[in-house]
Amino acid sequence: MDDTNFFSMDRLVEFGLGMGIAQQMVKSMNETMKSMHVPGTMNSMEQAKQTLFYVVIEERQVGPLTESELSRLINEKKVAKETYVWMPGMKNWKIIENVPEVLKLVALSPPPFKVNQL
Repeated sequence: MDDTNFFSMDRLVEFGLGMGIAQQMVKSMNETMKSMHVPGTMNSMEQAKQTLFYVVIEERQVGPLTESELSRLINEKKVAKETYVWMPGMKNWKIIENVPEVLKLVALSPPPFKVNQL
């Protein structure tokens, strides 16, 4: 075979590598476009998916809860780091202390305020 022929082994490998790089570039651009914020709009081009949580309070399953609803329950001391939680993608219920996505909400909640504290 002639090296200048399109069907030579070198040309086919070169073509395959070029296609692979092009596919990676398209994938990267699509991901960037999905997370892009358009000035003048209140949100990104694609709505962020909201994670829903389920917790066990007084031996009862409560949920689905949004992150803000879960934060409210944490602030009301109905949910603590020892509470069981489940969210989509988890196989089993876990204690909040072992779920970083929820533990951050517990860590960010303020301690109880005492009048004699000042």
